[in-house]
Amino acid sequence: MDPALQQPTRVRYGVMGYLCTLAFILYIDRICIGQAATSMKAELELTNFQWAWVGVAFQLAYAVFEPTTGHWGDKYGSRRVLIRIVLWWSLFTALTGTVAKFSWPLFGGFALNGFIMLLFIRFLFGAGEAGALPNAARIISVWFPPGKRGPAQAMISTSAQIGGAAAPALAAFFIKSPYIGWRWAFVIFGSLGLVWIWFFARWFRDDPKTHPAINDAEREYIMSGRNEALANVGADHHIPWKLVISNSNIWLLGIINSCTSFFSYMLFLWFPTYLKEGRGMDEIASGRVGSLPYLFGASGVMLGGYLGDWMTRQAGSRRLALGGMGTVGLLIAGTLVGASQFIDHPVAAVLLCSVGYFFSYIQLAAWWAAMADVGGRHLGAMFGLCNMVGLAGGAVSQIFLGWFADMMKEQGYSGRAQWDPAFYVYGGVLMLGGVLWFFINPVKSVVAEDSVALTPGQDPTDT
Repeated sequence: MDPALQQPTRVRYGVMGYLCTLAFILYIDRICIGQAATSMKAELELTNFQWAWVGVAFQLAYAVFEPTTGHWGDKYGSRRVLIRIVLWWSLFTALTGTVAKFSWPLFGGFALNGFIMLLFIRFLFGAGEAGALPNAARIISVWFPPGKRGPAQAMISTSAQIGGAAAPALAAFFIKSPYIGWRWAFVIFGSLGLVWIWFFARWFRDDPKTHPAINDAEREYIMSGRNEALANVGADHHIPWKLVISNSNIWLLGIINSCTSFFSYMLFLWFPTYLKEGRGMDEIASGRVGSLPYLFGASGVMLGGYLGDWMTRQAGSRRLALGGMGTVGLLIAGTLVGASQFIDHPVAAVLLCSVGYFFSYIQLAAWWAAMADVGGRHLGAMFGLCNMVGLAGGAVSQIFLGWFADMMKEQGYSGRAQWDPAFYVYGGVLMLGGVLWFFINPVKSVVAEDSVALTPGQDPTDT
């Protein structure tokens, strides 16, 4: 049948559904450890500074392996890479629950203990999760035509935030259960990825041309305006490093990601502990309230996904639309996070941080869109590279707050006085990221021929 007379199938939405489920599980497995922090620190006798290094172990591996596994998707296809990624991280999620307090003398005065084992497992967990989001971004670029990717990318980020929102409440329930506890909670969370792999491996194809359920009309719709190099698995995907290093957009996107990660990774690892030790909440209450930032973040990135495409059409300038979203979003976010420390009621303070997270995730939608434009045919690798730079900010954040909390405790501070002043730093770093958005020009790709074409009425200074 002539494709023009066919109703397009909707296989691409099934692809998006799998990626949304992937992001949901990714964030549950990543964030559940934050709720378990109090129990794990007490049982393993860890200081706040040691606990910070548990978070850094994950981030170090995540950062190191992110560009590599993103590039693997460009070179070998995302299907094979994602199966490996999810299997690996699910295994080490489950193994996190096996860590126990012990000390085995080895040599030279060095001893293997529970803390070292936990660092090792979380490092390998981070290596497993690396590359998931770059490959998801790559799949969206293959399965959705230009101009239609913003909402799909927003749905993935929204699903990640919903997973983040579910993690504290679910983990708190499991931890308090006399039949489960924090150890078996990790096993339960780790099993989710295995179920996802079984369905995904049987159904997904890297290239829409080869999927048996797609018809000619949908295939033609997807192919319209698509960069064929993205789907050309097995071709020469040599990364033009000279162009990458000289592209200011890559460095700016990486540093902006570092500024936003500085706040978000504090939420991932430290926020439940802050609510319990700084704001005096119990396990269940902190789990419920600790979910609020992720719900607001889910709303923000969903709105941002549509807002970016709409503002581009209205303003006629990709640079103005995405840059405006990024600048305004992070400036408001930083202001609200810093102001939250003037609020005495804990739920009201969390709401202020959550609204700040909402605006930072409106910015995230702009970041994803700019990254897709700038990355072009090397999107997997470039996304991984910018995420690696961003993760450095998250690592510094976690060490900073662990050191800060211990330092304030040694000086005799406790409760809010021990934790609250750090939030001024988090607000300031977010605002710095907002200022940097002024200098982003997203229509200039790493490879010139991949650059976004001007739309009718678009400002020619964008190029």
